[in-house]
Amino acid sequence: MVLVATPHNVCLGYRTGVPEYRISRAARLMGVSPDTVRRWVDAGKVASRVDAAGVLTIDGADLARLAREQAEERGATVPGQSVRNHVQGIVTRVVRDTVAALVEIQAGPYSLVALITRDAADELGLEPGVMANAVVKATSVSVELPPD
Repeated sequence: MVLVATPHNVCLGYRTGVPEYRISRAARLMGVSPDTVRRWVDAGKVASRVDAAGVLTIDGADLARLAREQAEERGATVPGQSVRNHVQGIVTRVVRDTVAALVEIQAGPYSLVALITRDAADELGLEPGVMANAVVKATSVSVELPPD
């Protein structure tokens, strides 16, 4: 499995911390319209704040929680669709042990799971709420972070 990162907060060239997403980016990650995300904010379904520039942002970890809940409610797959190449989504869970890490990514209706080295997960700063790409090749799936 190959992991590639693009810096958000640069630390050895990899992202650190959990990002906040603008409404439009959160909508793309969740496969809904920006208006739907605004309704979720108004209903208290997802945490938000106004950043220093006056822009409403969504907490990445809370967006991951909502993605996971919604996937469980509707099921993880959509009949008649397939996943090909790069699938952008949001990390919903990372389980680390001494050698390996299990990474779950929610990409719209798809829940993808990858087993990678712990070092790779640590270097990429993978945590719930971080945007990542699942890269599908043959019978394996790798995880990389998209360019900003």
